[in-house]
Amino acid sequence: MQTPDFEKIYAEYFSDVYKYILSLSQNETIAEEITQETFFKAMRHMEKFNGNCKLYVWLCQIAKNTYFSYYKMEKRLSPEIDTEYPDPSFDIEKSYLDRETAKRLHFLLHDLGEPYKEVFTLRVFGDLPFSQIGELFGKTDSWARLIYYRAKKQLQEEMI
Repeated sequence: MQTPDFEKIYAEYFSDVYKYILSLSQNETIAEEITQETFFKAMRHMEKFNGNCKLYVWLCQIAKNTYFSYYKMEKRLSPEIDTEYPDPSFDIEKSYLDRETAKRLHFLLHDLGEPYKEVFTLRVFGDLPFSQIGELFGKTDSWARLIYYRAKKQLQEEMI
């Protein structure tokens, strides 16, 4: 069997796997982390995909197992914390719809350092995929995800 182009697989299925994990976790940060881990595992073990099912199903199975392993670990590490989802933490994308929050967000975004400001802006307002953002900076999509995650976390902390 010919080795598939993993970049194409990633580009084609990332969004679907992310949405699947988001539906399980109800937490965007966790969904991003689990989805990234899923593709990392899939890339390392691509030779184990034997074609008995659709590639999407195989990826979702990896994602589901990764999520449940993560969930068990979190529950074991923090038994006093209620790990039931949805996570009540501040959601910056949803709160963007609120005008006052949007105004405050723009002020905070203005003070955010580079490349965080530009990556966050390209992702949220430009709706660019991480792969394109990474290309713009001459970096990987994983780099773009990390910078976006850090920018988002910093903004969330400032908004609270």
